Amino acid sequence: MDGTMKREKNVMWNRRRIRQSSGRVFAAVLAGIMACSMTACVKNDKPAEPEEIVTEKAAGEYTLSNAAASEKTQKIYRYISENYGTNMLSCQQESTWMGSPDYEMDYIQETTGKLPAMRGLDFMNNDFDGVVERSKAWDQKGGIVTICWHTGVYGSGYQESLDEDPDFDRLLTEGTPEYEGMMKSWDQAAKALQQLRDANVPVLWRPFHEFDGKWFWWGKGGGENFIRLWQLMYDKFTNEYQLNNLIWVLGYSGEVRSGWYPGDSYVDVIGSDTYDNSTNARAWKRLLKVADKPMAFHECGNVPSVGEFEAAGAMWAWFMIWHTDYIKANDPENLKAVYQSEKVITLDELPAFN
Repeated sequence: MDGTMKREKNVMWNRRRIRQSSGRVFAAVLAGIMACSMTACVKNDKPAEPEEIVTEKAAGEYTLSNAAASEKTQKIYRYISENYGTNMLSCQQESTWMGSPDYEMDYIQETTGKLPAMRGLDFMNNDFDGVVERSKAWDQKGGIVTICWHTGVYGSGYQESLDEDPDFDRLLTEGTPEYEGMMKSWDQAAKALQQLRDANVPVLWRPFHEFDGKWFWWGKGGGENFIRLWQLMYDKFTNEYQLNNLIWVLGYSGEVRSGWYPGDSYVDVIGSDTYDNSTNARAWKRLLKVADKPMAFHECGNVPSVGEFEAAGAMWAWFMIWHTDYIKANDPENLKAVYQSEKVITLDELPAFN
């Protein structure tokens, strides 16, 4: 299906969704007016229900939080927004330790005859140069780039992201050794993202993911500290480093707990992940009550069939299958059907954003 037909179907779907829905929800979260305290959220293990308001936003009417975003970045965001709700972009997280950084991409092409529209990368273990190189190469293929970051407070990788438990009062106070050490780490990431900006490579930037799960250090301080952390990075990257190539993706866990939303001025896409082999429809319903933004299924293991997504009413902006054993665990026939569906956008179907 060509891009025009997909956009027309998306407009029809969104108008129908707006008429049928009681409305999507906007949660303008400030630290002092959280709907539930962190103690209540942890005790009950359930997100509080924010107050609902009605939206009138239709397909393609979403705008980036950064008004100075580059033209190409705006085009990619507009394309994602236009297809959101009707068509899903395919995305695959890469690994770098399986003999080739294209281990997953090669498998998908062999299995489905296609390549994903989006490639997921990770600054983990301070792999800034490698991620920059592979991001540029994927962009030259015509693809879209999304980057996450498993890191400790001061850098490195996955284990540090789990093990570290900082003092957030000191970490978020300018001039402390903790603050300055974190800034040095952020400077490395920002400079890598600047290289992509200068090469005109937009990035769906997904830092601090699964924050409300509280297993990574960035979630261990609770919702109020997380909001401060997110806003601090947004301001530094946007204003100091002028990273006008970023689309900011706020990635909840499958629980989508209340009290963690940094505000519309700091977020472009909201999302959730789960590895329970479902369409993640429960999180979809909860995200609708967080903000009126395009929504992504930003990590999964086994991807359901397109029919299951449609039946659940959860046609995400994109789905991203995790790497190595996760992609290999998918049923090959279903994976092929998903990638060949007219509702799933693959690399060969993307427009030329340049």
